[in-house]
Amino acid sequence: MKRIFKFIEKYYFIIVLLAVVISLIYPNSFKWVLSEYNGINILNLLLSIILFTMGTTLKVDDFANVFKKPKEISVGLLAQYLIMPVLAFLLARLFCLNEALTVGIVLVGTVPGGTASDVITFLSKGDVALSVSLTAVSTVVSPILTPIITLLLIGNQIHFNPVDMFVSILEIVIIPIIIGLALNYKFPKFCDELKDYLPAISSIVICLIVAGVIGANKQAILTSSVIIMVVIVLQYFIAMLLGVGVGYLAGMEKKQIITIAIELSFQNSGLSTGLAKSHFPNLTQATVPGALYSVWQNLAGSILAYVFRRFV
Repeated sequence: MKRIFKFIEKYYFIIVLLAVVISLIYPNSFKWVLSEYNGINILNLLLSIILFTMGTTLKVDDFANVFKKPKEISVGLLAQYLIMPVLAFLLARLFCLNEALTVGIVLVGTVPGGTASDVITFLSKGDVALSVSLTAVSTVVSPILTPIITLLLIGNQIHFNPVDMFVSILEIVIIPIIIGLALNYKFPKFCDELKDYLPAISSIVICLIVAGVIGANKQAILTSSVIIMVVIVLQYFIAMLLGVGVGYLAGMEKKQIITIAIELSFQNSGLSTGLAKSHFPNLTQATVPGALYSVWQNLAGSILAYVFRRFV
């Protein structure tokens, strides 16, 4: 059983691509992902599962790193919530994206870093402790910063309620993380045993989310995929290059520069998809950028990890 889960974790990007292909051929196969069951939003439930698994891998020491490495954490957080949102907004304007895709791209930029960044950092021989701390801290502050920054960037064009978004992030992100963190604190040995299985579970859940969103928006993706994919690829690589620049200017070591670059370019795209669906229900295409970004960041990240490991 453990081998199967390790296989899923190792070849996650291939499984994501398979999920995308299946959802494009049989779009109704994953329709249930965007539905509700007894009043429960299944997409948000799936996101909560991912954040819960993240919580079970965290310890209080991960947050203590804020005080042990204040410069690195501060630089990483500033880059996360300043560079990525502004970059997303400028790209949306530059390519004249429609209202829905603009919302989706901006949300990709304003959400916290994704948990996959920790794995890619490890494979790239970066500073894993810094990556875990940055992901954890950026996630914890996201209920406040994500709605505020989103409001500042697009609030005058597209109406939404930032307070409702704040509550959503608390429910989807913070509460599951706290439960996972408490479980790890109370039963550390049990959670340590789960580490062999949780990454694969998270990977499967992300695949389901991506497949559900792409299947539901098949026609929209096929008609606008070239433009939106160009924006997503640019967003990813420009963020990584800016991350390298920020780390270098801050006087960090090579391992930390790699970590900042990866952390900046890897976003919690699943959360951006969930927020788009919950808070912009009339803009169905708003969920598309998050799903496509998830596919791209994991595919490109796996390749870049090899490059970093071999040549940097």
